[in-house]
Amino acid sequence: MPTTDARPRRVQGKVAIVTGAARGMGAAHARALVDHGARVVVADLREDEGRALAAELGDAARFAGLDVTDEAGWAATVQAALDAFGRLDVLVNNAGILDVRRLEDTSLADYRRVVEVNQIGPYLGMRAVVAPMRRAGGGSIVNVSSTAGMVGYTDFFAYTAAKWAVRGMTKAAAAELARRDPGQQRPPRRHRDLMIGGIDVPTDAIALGRLGRPEEVAMLVVYLASDESSYTTAPSTSSMADTRRSGAAGPRRSPDRRAPHGGAQPRIRRRCRTAASATPAISAPPLT
Repeated sequence: MPTTDARPRRVQGKVAIVTGAARGMGAAHARALVDHGARVVVADLREDEGRALAAELGDAARFAGLDVTDEAGWAATVQAALDAFGRLDVLVNNAGILDVRRLEDTSLADYRRVVEVNQIGPYLGMRAVVAPMRRAGGGSIVNVSSTAGMVGYTDFFAYTAAKWAVRGMTKAAAAELARRDPGQQRPPRRHRDLMIGGIDVPTDAIALGRLGRPEEVAMLVVYLASDESSYTTAPSTSSMADTRRSGAAGPRRSPDRRAPHGGAQPRIRRRCRTAASATPAISAPPLT
């Protein structure tokens, strides 16, 4: 059951679908979301375990049987979330399968089976939630990849290929779904350039179409500085904040010197920990 301590409830009032949520990492995601104020649809093929977890989480959870490779199943799961909780704000694409085979040992059937679950599943999920998230005013899509999606592992050929694809799909979706006012006409690029510390910074290449607020970057620092990041080791995250909002001094450069296209994006790094990050989660920006 959700705790009643005084910690910040980071997702208070939000509604989430978590796939592969009946056990393991998916169950941990569902519990954490409920613990922080969300209501969750526990989506999985394992009905007995999924229903048991939903019962454990109480009124804040519902179970939905879902095969992530089934397009109609996705539509039914999204509708179940809307029927139960009235909205949808978060999708966690966690479901996945592991296949331990080298390239020469991976049959076409083996490869397709992994791709169907680990790549097509997240694609179908992202596509299914866009419309209800837009109606809710925005949302967050979290696609769980792997370190296998960042380096080439031996003996995991199909799994590695699919996890690389998840990262690519996430980046493409982030660029397409980033928050923009559809009714606002985009002015010429030269008028959208913002000045930071005397540098003319174009915002064309920024998915959200704007500079970040210092407070938005600060919350990333808070996370990396906290014990919540105990299994996060040496990540690099790019962000671009408008330092004028906080009164911080910008770089000392002449006003006519331009930053590279996309701007100079500060990197924030977590000090190295002993454990490697096994399954980094990649989140698309809010969408409208």
